[in-house]
Amino acid sequence: MKKKILLVTGSTGLIGSEIVYGLHKEYDLVIGLDNNERSKFFGKSGNTNKTKNFLLKNVKNYKHLNLDITDKKKVFDLIENTKPNDIAHCAAQPSHDTAAKIPLRDFEINASATINLMEAVRKKLKKTTVIYFSTNKVYGDNPNKIKLKEKKKRYDFLQDKYKNGIDENFNVDNCIHSLFGVSKLSADLIVQEYGRYFDIHTCCLRGGCLTGPNQSGVEQHGFLNYLIRCNLKKKKYTIYGYKGKQVRDNIHSEDIKNFARLFFEKPRIAEVYNIGGGRKNSISILEAIEFVENITGIKMNYTYNNNSRIGDHKCYISNLNKIKNHYPKWEIKYDLKKIFEDIILKIN
Repeated sequence: MKKKILLVTGSTGLIGSEIVYGLHKEYDLVIGLDNNERSKFFGKSGNTNKTKNFLLKNVKNYKHLNLDITDKKKVFDLIENTKPNDIAHCAAQPSHDTAAKIPLRDFEINASATINLMEAVRKKLKKTTVIYFSTNKVYGDNPNKIKLKEKKKRYDFLQDKYKNGIDENFNVDNCIHSLFGVSKLSADLIVQEYGRYFDIHTCCLRGGCLTGPNQSGVEQHGFLNYLIRCNLKKKKYTIYGYKGKQVRDNIHSEDIKNFARLFFEKPRIAEVYNIGGGRKNSISILEAIEFVENITGIKMNYTYNNNSRIGDHKCYISNLNKIKNHYPKWEIKYDLKKIFEDIILKIN
């Protein structure tokens, strides 16, 4: 009998490791690709070797490959030799600050590697299902053009049409994306096009703030995890611009994994979904500071820098209507309180 195989790129990152650990029992073999390049981007705090060792110890059918996702020949050979049923493409250079320093490498990792992967699937195994982890940064700073109302500790959408957040039809053009946003949008379009043009089961998940305890949160990436780490370690946290009232919707990695399972079970062709915590899990930086202080009892040590990050969103909330309509069994099980408590518990 043919083995059922799952391939996960970026397998020691937050989402990759969650998918490996959460779905491994449903496969005969799980292959993970990760060369820990995060440690080059973010230093010691970005190192994911601890997660790799955990997976190797606790997932008996997990095979780890220290493979550079941009190595076209090795990726082609791997797809041809292993013939995975499902692919979770989580590998990425994840920081828009870092992308500006290494634009060529950023594009190579995020965009070029993605077209190589999709071309390997097209040539070798068109029946494979691919989930690509995109980002809300594909919309650039267009969300900042939405009229906002300023509240005491957060911004919010003024118009009722955005009450449930931003949907998948929102404009991705004529704006500043950051170079990270450009490379991710390029990959997003590649995955869509291979899905539609070649009739391959794919979806692009345009994530809000994906978070959880296994994230190696750093200043340039992993907002909520990093903020909580700073609080617990009494490390100074810097707010960049927008008075600290910028809003994100947060979703736990386990809720992401649960959607991945549903899509692999009933895949569709070239779908795009905004995925995040929605309005109920939205929070500003000021609110997050207050939230963590109330839980830990530790006063946050923070400073304010008036310079906002290029292309950063003032207010972003994912509209979940489409994803819930297509997959009604999917639900968000982690509210903000549970997310905070889980991260705090496992960091401690």
